[in-house]
Amino acid sequence: MEKILSALEKSGAALYQITETREESAELFFIRRALDMQRQKEIRQAAVTVYREFSEGEDRYLGSAAVQVQDSFTEEQLEQMFRDALYAAGFVKNPYYELYHGTGEPSPQVLEKAKHLSDRSLAEVAGCFADALFAEDTEKDVFLNSAEIFATRTTCHIVNAKGVDVSYCKGRVTGEFVAQCTAGQDVEIYEDFAYDDMDTQALRRKVRDTLEMTRARAQAVTAPPAGEYRVILSGSYVKEIFSYYVMRSDMSMVYPKYSTFRPGCDVQDGEVEKDRINLTLKATVPYSPEGIPMRDRELVKEGELKLLHGGNRFAYYLEQEPTGNYSSYQAPAGQVSLEEMRQAPCLEIVNFSDFQMDSYSGHFGGEIRLAFLYDGEKRIPVTGGSINGSILEAQKNLNFSSETQVDKEFEGPAAVCLTGVKVAGSTEE
Repeated sequence: MEKILSALEKSGAALYQITETREESAELFFIRRALDMQRQKEIRQAAVTVYREFSEGEDRYLGSAAVQVQDSFTEEQLEQMFRDALYAAGFVKNPYYELYHGTGEPSPQVLEKAKHLSDRSLAEVAGCFADALFAEDTEKDVFLNSAEIFATRTTCHIVNAKGVDVSYCKGRVTGEFVAQCTAGQDVEIYEDFAYDDMDTQALRRKVRDTLEMTRARAQAVTAPPAGEYRVILSGSYVKEIFSYYVMRSDMSMVYPKYSTFRPGCDVQDGEVEKDRINLTLKATVPYSPEGIPMRDRELVKEGELKLLHGGNRFAYYLEQEPTGNYSSYQAPAGQVSLEEMRQAPCLEIVNFSDFQMDSYSGHFGGEIRLAFLYDGEKRIPVTGGSINGSILEAQKNLNFSSETQVDKEFEGPAAVCLTGVKVAGSTEE
């Protein structure tokens, strides 16, 4: 840090931000249940952003350029690198804004949550999640054919030219696995996961559900009939539905007028026949990448937008409080159980090749890998076809399940039911 600060001063870069990180990790790689490889790593690096204030006529700008710094660089190399970055920043015509210079502490709950994994041995954490991963892998015809687990501890130090000087330590577990079924068709399903605490039970449930899904996928051979359906989406796809409201309320969408959301607006645009949207932004780190103290914030209550959120630059333009950037959110459970949702004819889609929500237009869609067709009497596994819909139409009739889930950066209903969704599928009688 001292070497970087000295080189910045000599280069003439008066405005800057330095983010120094140290990441330690314990990594496990499995083939079937056998540990194929394990390793431990420690990576130290620093990202430096140099800012340049300049004017053209009456227009005032603040350009920026970022560089990655390695320990092996000499002070002379750093000085030249920062001079080059300062020159490059003069070509970036962002309207002028001030660097973040606020003070304050993150909420005690966020600080405490960051410690959940950071104060334990990384090898111990990885081992506990490995035990949970394979606890449900007990069948012969459907099994985990490979898996990877990464337990990490990240120490982050953020400094800028306006007086920000904050640090935190954060632990996390991430990973992925592939489930395979060899009965009938030989099929595989990929899943990933991420946890900020020792929620090994959530991983067990995810593995159990994925193994059951993979067995059903091996039995599915036909596409659902084309038509318009009540559609139930579950798992990570529920988060994607909610992501529309999170993205539309981001100041980086509001400032360029891609979004018309404003505090106090009805995000569901009028009369709603079923469930109202409720959302809380969840802080996963004590400080944002700009050093903004983070805390949980209520975003939407009963369909009403409570705030705009985002980083310092767009908050300055919109004259709003900078909240920092959020990737995690929480929603309450609904009033209807999954079993009740399945009583009427519907298509429950549990796995897509790729599911996307367009935060600009509100359109969503994806190709179906596995779904269950309920006709009021039977539950039929199907595969193939695709769905296409608009949240702008569907949001007036959303039903959220009373069952809940803890998924990657999301806590909330396990499923959501949408009506009138078009399905491209089989046209055979």
